[in-house]
This record gives sequence, structure tokens and C-alpha cells, in this order.
Amino acid sequence: MSKLVSSIKEAITQMGLRDGMTISFHHHLRNGDFVLNMVMDAIAEMGIRDLTVNASSIFDVHEPLIGHIQNGVVTGLECNYMGGKVGRAICEGLMEKPVIFRTHGGRPSDMEKGTSHIDVAFIAAPTADPMGNCTGKYGKSACGSMGYAFADAMNADKVVVITDNLVPYPLVDYSISEIYVDAVVEVEQIGNPAGIVSGTTKITRDPVGLKMADYAARVIDASGLLKDGFSFQTGAGGATLAAAKYIKDIMLQKNIKGSYGMGGITAYMVDMLQAGCFEALLDVQCFDLDAVESIRTNPKHMEVTATHYAGVSGKSAGVDNLDVVLLGATQVDVDFNVNVHTDSNGYIMGGSGGHSDTAAGAKLAIIIAPLTRARLPLVVDHCLCTSTPGSTIDVVVTQRGIAVNTKYGKNQELKEKLLAARLPVCEIEDLKRMAEELAGVPKATAPQGRVVAQVLYRDGTLLDTIKAVK
Repeated sequence: MSKLVSSIKEAITQMGLRDGMTISFHHHLRNGDFVLNMVMDAIAEMGIRDLTVNASSIFDVHEPLIGHIQNGVVTGLECNYMGGKVGRAICEGLMEKPVIFRTHGGRPSDMEKGTSHIDVAFIAAPTADPMGNCTGKYGKSACGSMGYAFADAMNADKVVVITDNLVPYPLVDYSISEIYVDAVVEVEQIGNPAGIVSGTTKITRDPVGLKMADYAARVIDASGLLKDGFSFQTGAGGATLAAAKYIKDIMLQKNIKGSYGMGGITAYMVDMLQAGCFEALLDVQCFDLDAVESIRTNPKHMEVTATHYAGVSGKSAGVDNLDVVLLGATQVDVDFNVNVHTDSNGYIMGGSGGHSDTAAGAKLAIIIAPLTRARLPLVVDHCLCTSTPGSTIDVVVTQRGIAVNTKYGKNQELKEKLLAARLPVCEIEDLKRMAEELAGVPKATAPQGRVVAQVLYRDGTLLDTIKAVK
């Protein structure tokens, strides 16, 4: 028996895809992904229309989606993150139906609850066998963890695995099991693995970034959480990676043995695992090729599903035991609400991803960002979009000062600890004033067009909306 079919078009036909259905994709190949575009081109050629695309993230490589929306092939988009090229078109009125933004934890939970139904899931698999057992750890397009694809495979009505490395049955070290797979398609190439590298994956050399990283590491050290059993997540930005290096140095100096690092994993987190700072890495996606190599060879580097990482439908998740998370921001307002969906002009250029999931779960959620960016202040009266509620943010670290969120009856003891550590603690309003002294008071920007996107919180409730810029 074999589930192999000759082409993507044949798989689409066999799955019974028709007008008005919802299809899904995962983003582990990130800006190197070829599969979404290949499938959408085939669908367009077959004359199927009025589809909703639910992709865990949409990158600039997926710019051809704009044409499919203009031609009526796609009439709905759902995602956790959206790059600037498609995002700008959406904000200029490309699509009638609002985009649905979820979080990395909210997406699988909505699938599991049945509130987000997938008719056909297309799984980009760097290695697969003819029955559909598949993994991201091996092959010329290896991407490492396939954590976001599990929910699609386990909950969609039909599942198609698309691979460029077909191996004999059975694939032993698989991630997703054949029991969920209906068809397998072999293609020449599913993507460019170099494209999985996420934006900034090198420690910053910028003095401002290094100062922020130093402050963030000192905040964590002073908090009392940096002790045996410590758990930690950081992103792939230059300053946050520098902070991770400083944390590593402190842990080695004090012989602190942490429990786990988590999230999208970089080479710097791999270094911390190898240095004995953590007992394990919980990896929902690999941000660079060193992480891909590590998850392939180190049994302590564990692949986890998005539900295990940050879901709210399971009985627990990794974020529920997280001590500290370092997060970025495009805007923070005086109530500590954070915007990571739009730029300061209101154009979509990102998304929550795991931002609000980890902020909700971590004991200490730290925003690390420069006081000004592109000559605009970080801190504003009201964010253009609330991606993460201020009630879940504890500290904002900038190069000029550190604001502790005591507005919700918490963190007073933390504030006293940071003052005792002689860190430059100030109020969030002070950061706003300092930013405006540097960059001036920005002209009020509040897009007034129709709603082009709905931002859902991790529990599925509506958190905010994004309006058209033009």
C-alpha cells in the first residue's frame, strides 16, 4: 500500500477540495517556504475559488497570495504572523473579509475546540515515507522542529504531506504519524532551508542594544528567579540574544542549573544547553540551522507541539511553568499594553506569535526595546493595536531606563529589588517623556478606515481590531 500521488493537483482532486473550503499551511520553512505558493498556484489553475487560507505565519515569500486574493481564489486569511508585503496590501484594502490573527497557542486550541475548522491541511515535510510518516529533522530542506504542523495534521479533515526527500517505509524517527495522513506528494524542492533563518540571529554590537541587554540580564538576576530550575525564553533579536549571552555568563559564574529553555530556538540557546545551563530545550520551531542540527543529534533538544508549547486547550503547557520571557515591541503604551502587529503608521508587519502566550504564562515578562525607533517614540499614550495586554507585562527595559508595571497591584517587591540593585528604575510616563525629548511628540496616527483585521487573544476572545490605512 502507498499513499503516493503523482502531483499536487492530483492530491487536491483526491481530497475533494472545492469552492469555499479552508486550507492550512505551517511556517517552519519561514521565508524559504515554497509549498504554500506551489499549492495556491495549482489551486488557481484548477479554477477553485473563495478559499480561506489558515497559515500559521505568512512571510514575504508568500507575496503571490496578493494576486490570488485579487483574483478571488482566496477570500479569507487566518494567521499568527504576517510579513510586511502582504500586510501592507491588507491595510490598503486588498481583501473584503478581515484577517483573523491568532496566537501560536490560540491557533491549535481553536482547531482542537472546533472553532477553527480545516478542510485540507498541506504539510511541508523535509523527509517523509510513502505512508506519510514525516519529520523536519532530515533532508536537504531540513527545518528542525515541525511543532506548529501537528495541530493541522491531527485536526484537519484531510491531510496532504508534500516532501522533497522520500525515504522507504517506515521512517523511524518521525514527528507526525501516518495515521493522520491521506496523501503524499513528492516534489523537487519544498523550500530553501537558508530561508528559515529569522531576521536577526546574531548578537548585536550596537552600544544601545548591548546596554539594554545588560539591563535585562541584571533585572533577571535581581528578580530572584535566576536560580536552580530556572526556565527561560527569548526571541531572535540582536539585543535579546545578547541578553541571553549575559544570562549564560551569570549562570556559569554562579553554577546555576536551569530546567529548560523554550520557544523558537537559536544557536545561542543551543550553546546554553551544551554548556549545562539547561537540562532540556523545548523546541516548537528552529530559528537557525545550528538549532536544526542540534534537534537532529541531541536527545535533550526536544520537539514539542504548539499545544504543548503554549496552548490553552490542554491541561497544561510549557508557558505555564516559564520563569522569564524576553519580548520585543513596536509600541508600548502607558498602561503597558504592547503592539507587535503594526508599525507606528498602522501597517501590519508582524503578529503576536507566542508573544501574548508567553507573557501570560511567565512569572516575569520583560519587554526589551529601544526608546525610539525610526525617530518615533516607543512609549505612547495608546497603542495602535493591542497585541499583548498590559496586565501580563511586568517590566519594560530601554537604554535610558527601566519601568516596572505596578499598575495592576503587582511587582512592588520586584521594583524594590531593582532599586536595591541600583538599576535605573523609572515610571512608564518617564520613558514616554524621555522618548519625546529625543524624537519629538509624534503626529497622532489613527487609521480610520474599515476593519481589515481582528486580533484574537489566546483564549479566542477579540482583543483588538486593525483598520485600513487608506
